[in-house]
Amino acid sequence: QVQLVESGGGLVQPGGSLRLACVASGSISSINTMGWHRQAPGKQRELVAAITTGGSTNYADSVKGRFTISRDNAKNTVYLQMNNLKPEDTAVYYCKADRVRFGIPSTYWGQGTQVTVSS
Repeated sequence: QVQLVESGGGLVQPGGSLRLACVASGSISSINTMGWHRQAPGKQRELVAAITTGGSTNYADSVKGRFTISRDNAKNTVYLQMNNLKPEDTAVYYCKADRVRFGIPSTYWGQGTQVTVSS
């Protein structure tokens, strides 16, 4: 089992910054891709950013140039630095981890952390 705990959400004004952190614990040796998704009320959950163990990254077009995902493998932690936040970024942000064990892929989700960007 893999447990993911997010932190760093909160209320921020437009143009402000937040840094989210996700710490993975449990059976983490086979985790490769980690990332962040977000879900606003009434909308589908969408990919924000993802990063592999090797450091390859992928971003949603809406956050490119504003958000940066990074990973500290020694600390089993993935970060999302969010700059120049917009009201449209308001959502619950979820940490995601993909693990392959015995050739079987599994996906794990954190509980989510609320990010609110007020006007």
